[in-house]
Amino acid sequence: MKTIKDKQILVAADFAGFPLKEAVVEHLKKKGWTVTDIGVQSEDEENPEMFHRIGLKAGAKISEGEFERALLFCGTGMGIHIAAGKCPRVFAGVVESVPAALRAITGNDVNVLAMGAFYVAPQMGKDIVDAYLSHNLGDGYEWWPNFYEFHKLACDELNNFDYEKFKQILRSSKLDKLPNNTFKLGIFNILLIFLPYFLMVFFSFHDNKRNFKYIKFLVKK
Repeated sequence: MKTIKDKQILVAADFAGFPLKEAVVEHLKKKGWTVTDIGVQSEDEENPEMFHRIGLKAGAKISEGEFERALLFCGTGMGIHIAAGKCPRVFAGVVESVPAALRAITGNDVNVLAMGAFYVAPQMGKDIVDAYLSHNLGDGYEWWPNFYEFHKLACDELNNFDYEKFKQILRSSKLDKLPNNTFKLGIFNILLIFLPYFLMVFFSFHDNKRNFKYIKFLVKK
């Protein structure tokens, strides 16, 4: 596997993310990173590959253990990260700030970080990448007791998630009775929601009646 420790990173962008990707890649190469680029290679490339296909290719390289992490770029970061997330063991996230990038890696162990060239300026992209690549899961950006253990448990459960088994659990659990309970709870919630409005209307009407009586009194005088 090509790892962060060895300063190896996978990158990919579609035509919309290309300018931001170029700025980030130039920045990384100056800092000694080896960059493998599997996306669009130029702004005037004929028939550039679509964002979702690029995302799937990048996600596959993470799933197969070729790379530890990847940086993806499209117009918003959304489409390409959704595609990458279809691959097993990919934790993809979209970020537009340094704090979000730090939380993505230290709290969620994101191994595919996506950015949108429509929203992220080149310098911000460089700062985001520096923050992301210099941290690991639970390594100190944010701290409270069992921060690492808490998030590691979530990551492990998601990595081992089996939807077919999950469906069986749902079918055999008390969640089968959820619709009836939900309906009852829904009525109660509706009453709670509309009670303040009812009281407001009631007291408003009451005050209006009192005001109306006072107006009639003044008119008589």
